[in-house]
Formats: sequence, structure tokens, C-alpha cells
Amino acid sequence: MTVMKTIVCVKPGTLASGTAPRPQAKSGHIRVAIRSIGICGTDYHIMEGLHPFLQYPRVMGHELSGTALDASSNGDIAVGDLVVVNPYITCGTCHACRIGKPNCCTSISVLGVHGDGGMCDQICVPETNLYPATGLTARDAAMVEFLAIGAHAVSRSRIQAGTQALIVGAGPIGIGTALFASLAGAEITLRDTSQSRLDRACAMIKGAKGVLVNDASARLPVDGFETVFDATGNIHAMNVAINDLAHGGTLVLVGVVKGELCIDDPEFHKRETTMMGSRNALKEDFEKVMFHMRAGDVPVDLLNTHEASFDQGVEQLSAWVHNREDIVKAILHVG
Repeated sequence: MTVMKTIVCVKPGTLASGTAPRPQAKSGHIRVAIRSIGICGTDYHIMEGLHPFLQYPRVMGHELSGTALDASSNGDIAVGDLVVVNPYITCGTCHACRIGKPNCCTSISVLGVHGDGGMCDQICVPETNLYPATGLTARDAAMVEFLAIGAHAVSRSRIQAGTQALIVGAGPIGIGTALFASLAGAEITLRDTSQSRLDRACAMIKGAKGVLVNDASARLPVDGFETVFDATGNIHAMNVAINDLAHGGTLVLVGVVKGELCIDDPEFHKRETTMMGSRNALKEDFEKVMFHMRAGDVPVDLLNTHEASFDQGVEQLSAWVHNREDIVKAILHVG
């Protein structure tokens, strides 16, 4: 049996190059030769030992593009096609899956988190988890998944053109959320603790303005924001997000963190708040992101701030994890 290269997080703080058997062909699945790997905040958390449900050692990587090594049964994917990988492996039979919400499947398994992921030469996944990336580069296709999370949150919110929207957190997920809220016609304000992150995010989104946390001089809507998206993954920010919400508004929690959500009930009720969680993404969200990439609506060159070859991965990941302030999306390229 032939072997392939891998990058393994052996334990918190320790990355290593490794090898593993190449995956074998499997009915209903497609083998994919990995081309590009986006590095996610989850990967950094795994390296730091901050992921609460992860077992080591782990081959990370879930923001993936690659070349199909097998054809799909429905003819949508041919051998050699560039594909985007949906990393959420679902059961297909639970209540969430049956009602069209596989993104919150009760038995979901995320590549690179619950099982080994794509920091390797090849993977084998269900063919329904692959989407043709026609017209995209391998680099851009590796950025579809994280942007789809923001696109899904915006879709969940049912935001309308002209809505004043606040996105709290100007990291990659916040940028993606703000981008797709802007494409839906909303007026965008971003809030963060870092001026440099705000400046960078606002440069990517036409008409967006940035506001620092605790900036008393900031000019904000008197009545509050009609829609607030929290993309911080910070329980303290999540617990006070309702204070920025207009009466009758919608609060969308995009970020997730291990902690207890505590919202003042009188504030919640007097606003007749709609509050929702947004988890992962659906096929239509991936497709929406690719549509806007092809249309030139996504600032892909600004999003991709750092890149390296797979062979440089151990060294570069070890450096990136300690220097995230300047990174939006770092990408490893295989081959």
C-alpha cells in the first residue's frame, strides 16, 4: 500500500510531518487529491490545545480544494475536476438531516476535527460533499468554506436591503459575514478591539465603517441596529450584543464558544428580539460564495494574506499560530 505525506498535530504545541496510507476507492465516495488548504481559527485552537472535544494526534485541515480522482455517480464531477470540499460529514437520517438542515446534524463529523482532515496528499469523502469549482483557482476554492459560514448567517437572518447591520468581530468569519450582508444590500458597521483589523476589513467591503469597542465618540444609530451579527466567539461580547439591537431586531450568533449565554430578559422581551444561532453552512451557501467569486464580488487577493507550500507547513503553521494579528487567511498549497 502506498503512503502519503501528512501534517499531524501530535499534541498541543507540537506539529510534525508524517505519513499515512493513501485512501482506497469506496462506493459512494470520491478520492480527492488535495490542492490547497485554508488555515482556520479552529486549526490554531487545536495547535494551542484549546479545542474542547478533540483527540490527539490529529491531521487537521477542513478548508479544502482538490482534484477529483474518481467521477461522481450523477455525472456532475469528472476525473480531474477541481472541487470544493464540504467538510461536514452527516448521518442523513437524524431530524436535522431529514428537514434539510444537515449543517446541524446530531451526529456531524467535521474533517480535521472529529476525524482526520485534509493536511495530506489525498482524502476520500462522500461524493455529496464535493462541489464543482469551475472557473475558480485552487487557492480561491480553498476559501469558499469559511466564507460560506458568513453567507449562511446572512441567509439565516433574512436581512433586507437598506438594513443597518452591525458585525461584531472583524476576523475572517466577521469579514465573510459583513461581505455577504453588504452584497444583500445592508449598510455595514464593523466593531472590533483592533484598529488594524477594522481598517483591513473596511478596505474589503465597500461603504463599511469601523468602530472600536468602547469608543464613546462613535456615531451609531440612535435606535440601535436592525440586525446584529456576533462573530467574536467571545462569551462576554455575546452576552452584551443585545444592547446594540434595535427594538424588533434580529441577533445572530455566528461565533461559538464554550460558555454560558446570559441575556437580560427584560431587554430581550422589550425588543421582541429574534435571536438565532448559525452553524456551519449548506450546499446553497457554498454555491452562493462561488457565484460571487466568479462575478468578482469577493476580494480574494485581500483575503489571502499568507501562503506557503505544504512542505513548509510545519514551520509556517508554528509561526502563524503566534502571529495572527496580520493574518486573514493563510493557505498551504500541495504539490
